[in-house]
Amino acid sequence: MDYKQLAPFSPDFLWGASTSAYQVEGAWDADGKGRSVQDARINFPEGTTDYKVAADHYHRFEEDVELFAELGLRAYRFSVAWTRIIPDGDGEVNPEGVAFYHRLLDALLARGIEPVLTMYHFDLPQALQEKGGWSNRATVDAFARFAKVLFTEYAGKVRYWLTINEQNMMILHGAAIGTAGDSGDPQRELYQQNHHMMLAQAEAMQLCHELVPNGKIGPAPNISVVYPASAKPEDVLAAADYNAIRNWLYLDMACRGSYNPTAWAWMTEKGIAPEIADGDLEILASGRPDFLALNYYSTATVAAPLGTGSDVGAMGGDQQLAVGEEGVYRSVRNEHLPVNEFGWEIDPVGFRSTLREVYDRYRLPLMVTENGLGAFDTLEADGTVHDRYRIDYLDAHIEQMRIAVTDGVEMLGYCPWSAIDLISTHQGVRKRYGFIYVDRDEFDLKELKRYRKDSFFWYQQLIKANGSATRD
Repeated sequence: MDYKQLAPFSPDFLWGASTSAYQVEGAWDADGKGRSVQDARINFPEGTTDYKVAADHYHRFEEDVELFAELGLRAYRFSVAWTRIIPDGDGEVNPEGVAFYHRLLDALLARGIEPVLTMYHFDLPQALQEKGGWSNRATVDAFARFAKVLFTEYAGKVRYWLTINEQNMMILHGAAIGTAGDSGDPQRELYQQNHHMMLAQAEAMQLCHELVPNGKIGPAPNISVVYPASAKPEDVLAAADYNAIRNWLYLDMACRGSYNPTAWAWMTEKGIAPEIADGDLEILASGRPDFLALNYYSTATVAAPLGTGSDVGAMGGDQQLAVGEEGVYRSVRNEHLPVNEFGWEIDPVGFRSTLREVYDRYRLPLMVTENGLGAFDTLEADGTVHDRYRIDYLDAHIEQMRIAVTDGVEMLGYCPWSAIDLISTHQGVRKRYGFIYVDRDEFDLKELKRYRKDSFFWYQQLIKANGSATRD
């Protein structure tokens, strides 16, 4: 559908940007912080750094927030490190960790920046992992206690809360992002972990509504529409199946409190359906989101399975790439889409389609909490960074988001990845996403000086215009 005139973004639209604690904060063992599974990782891609220093945001947050304010951010989506608050995941609360996030929130609010707080972003406390992690039902109770501490401490400062970042990616691509278990039946274990995370999310949503006056809470999965490779009915069915496994399993549970029937049938057929204890269904039904957050980078295209091992692993283990499931679907390249240098297909129109489909299915306001382009940026001798490629990517997606608003989608905000350069999961420091360049290499920290990229000034002007003119 084409329009003669596009609808404006609302006057209070939350133009923001995002980070996560373990990728940006550094200070991995400072001021009583415990070890997370990310701190304990040993399987980093060759030639890439760990997360011990990252962008050193923990020590430099005041400087960074000043830059965010100069950028014009109306919102900042960040995560709290569970192990700063409760170092072992379920023991004593660490007052210094609690105080750090109070200081960060105060700095944001003083500059008129709305905090969007993610409770859990891939960084489970290592002490809980050693007790079984999300495979252990006790982790549900530990997360609920952690959530209660956050709500009690920060209720007066945080209005928007996110439960779990990209839960679907932790299940579908746990090995790629360093969160998988190591049992003898890994897929069955993953879907039991998934069930436990869903219980934890439901309890957190219920607690938020009890403890945070005017608080709004929602999940933050990675969502994208799935295209059939052709109009062949079997390809259309494969796309519907993958949509159920990749997307609707997670959002149906968050919004409707029940398992998606197609996804449940697939888990049952494979013998990986989770055990459901007495009372679980009531807990799941009790959690209700106020809005939906979603991370979007690319779409997926799939075809009917061939019934051979070639269905699996067709496009590698990167969490943004479909890998195939024998007997269900096989991933194929979409010849109509360009790809970036990491093989991710670029599909702004698919962004519009994703927003429309999610809103039509659940009729809850949407917030985009990740969207962006990673690249090997170059810092010039004069301190400039010319990242026109990032501007073009974001510009095209924002244009399609505005068309989605004209389509009738209710949008709360847009927080692309990322506010500032941080450590990428697959390519370390070299793969950069931020509006702000952090001058460091994989193993040479230099001075960690901050530089404004060209995209910084572009986004600054776009925010001032409330997105009304996304083209130069």
